[in-house]
Amino acid sequence: MSETLSIDVVSDVVCPWCFLGQKRLQHAIESLKDVSVEVRWRPFQLDPTIPAEGKDRKAYMQAKFGDGDRLKQIHANLVSLGAVEGISFDFDAIKVAPNTLDAHRVIRWAGTAGIAVQNNLVARLFSAYFEHGENTGDPHVLIEAAREAGMDVSIVETLLPTDADAEAVRAEIATASRMGITGVPCFLIEGRYAVMGAQDTDTLADAIRQVAEAKARGELEKAV
Repeated sequence: MSETLSIDVVSDVVCPWCFLGQKRLQHAIESLKDVSVEVRWRPFQLDPTIPAEGKDRKAYMQAKFGDGDRLKQIHANLVSLGAVEGISFDFDAIKVAPNTLDAHRVIRWAGTAGIAVQNNLVARLFSAYFEHGENTGDPHVLIEAAREAGMDVSIVETLLPTDADAEAVRAEIATASRMGITGVPCFLIEGRYAVMGAQDTDTLADAIRQVAEAKARGELEKAV
C-alpha cells in the first residue's frame, strides 16, 4: 500500500482524552509498517468562554464537577490509562484553565512549517500542560513550545500579539460543529471516515488499515 492516508484530528490541547488519543494514534501508526499516514491537527475549544487570561483551574473544575470524589475518580482513571501510553499526568500541577484560541493559532501556523513540525508542537503542548502544569494560554509558553518544535519563532512572536488567524480558527471550529463533531478527539480518515473518542490503539490501527486497503483498491466513496 504505497498511497499516503490523511488523518485530520479534531482536538483541544486541554482535553486529556485528546492527549491519550494522540499517543494511541502514534502507537497505531507505528504498528502499521506498510501504511503511510499524514496527521494534521484541527482546532476545537471545549470552552471558548474562558477569558484570555484563563481561570483558576481548581475552582473551574469544582464548578463543573463539584467538590466530591467524582473529579478525583476521573483523574485517577486518566492517570492509570495514561501510564499505559507513556503519559505522566500531573493534574495537581495544573493551576490555570487557559483559553486555547492562541494555542490553536500557533498549531495552525506550525502546519505551514510542515506536518512533522505541527505534530511535534501538538505533542509538546499536551505534555507542557498535562505533565508539567504549564499555562498553554501564556504567550511565553507558546513561543517556547514553538521554538522546541522547530518553528520560526520570529513569526510566532510577531503574529501572536495580533488577531492573526483568530477568525480562521473560529471558522474551522464552526465547521467541525456543522459536521456534527460535538466531542473530541475525533479522527477523520481521508476526510470522510470518522472515529470518535480516544479509542484504543488496536481499534485505531484497524480503522486505518481498513481505509488504507479500500483506498489501495480504489474503493473509497467519493467525498460528499
